[in-house]
Amino acid sequence: SAMKDERVLASTLLAGPARKGGSGGVATLALDGADKKGFLEDLRQALFASKIVSYAQGYMLMREAAKEMGWKLNYGGIALMWRGGCIIRSAFLGKIKEAFEKQPELQNLLLDGYFRGVMERCQGSWRRVIARAVEAGIPVPALSTALSFYDGYRCERLPANLLQAQRDYFGAHSYERLDKEQGKFFHTNWTGSGGKVSAGTYEV
Repeated sequence: SAMKDERVLASTLLAGPARKGGSGGVATLALDGADKKGFLEDLRQALFASKIVSYAQGYMLMREAAKEMGWKLNYGGIALMWRGGCIIRSAFLGKIKEAFEKQPELQNLLLDGYFRGVMERCQGSWRRVIARAVEAGIPVPALSTALSFYDGYRCERLPANLLQAQRDYFGAHSYERLDKEQGKFFHTNWTGSGGKVSAGTYEV
């Protein structure tokens, strides 16, 4: 695996959560009885939700490629085509086909009724699994980045909006306002000096 020698060294030097068993810088999750059974079900649902996000992202890429290249793709047919191989055999491929049959112009799989319902049912388990992994110092990038994408996608407003203000401050790049029509740009004299909307205006 990547950077194995470095990670072996880092496991002896870099601090993480207090370990209860485990090795190589990673703690173990103490699970038994009903807790173990419940956690395994949470893990199953977390994996399911993450897989759906990966398919949704794949279809987003195909849609953008189709726009750029002028392709007319049969998105439902593509889902069933994958069944002909040996790698992708997901049971919900048929659900993907159904989603695009109902709405050929579906913007995102996550907006389909079936998949929306699955995400709603699974998200509690999804969050619990990732929270426990973080507490134990166990890396779960496939699960955690999928959840971050989901949370970002469902937010009308994101903290990234602040970047426009920051860019206007250090480079006078201007910004848009929520109370004004889209495409209208503004500039603020953040430091009391400067004025023109151009990079290098300020001396900070």
